Amino acid sequence: MNDPIPTRKPINIQAELAKERNRAAAERTLMAWIRTCLTLISFGFGIDAIVSAVYSLEVAKNINPVRLSRILSIAFIILGTYAMIVAAIEHGKELRHIQSHEEYLYNPRRSLGLTVAIALVCIGIFAFVGILVKATF
Repeated sequence: MNDPIPTRKPINIQAELAKERNRAAAERTLMAWIRTCLTLISFGFGIDAIVSAVYSLEVAKNINPVRLSRILSIAFIILGTYAMIVAAIEHGKELRHIQSHEEYLYNPRRSLGLTVAIALVCIGIFAFVGILVKATF
């Protein structure tokens, strides 16, 4: 008869609103990464399409299609796909982190932006060296 009524922990509205703001920020970050990844993938397809179109012209038959353009295209597509996968995984981790902790504590991790920037520098150096070698021979 006198069963104790389970007491619910009071809801901290400021903490819940802060979680919602963090979730919205995570969504915006994911959308920015999606745009960045689609741009990288589009560059890859665009480079390959432009080189193929130039090579198919009758005027350009004496121009040998550079294998470098195909490698660069694939590198951009792979980088964009890799960044998209990692961004989606990180987004899921961030959402779980926001929901699972009573108090949201910062958890430092490797920067996806830095990883993509380093990969783009490597692709740029590879392209520069490839074009430089092609121009000297």
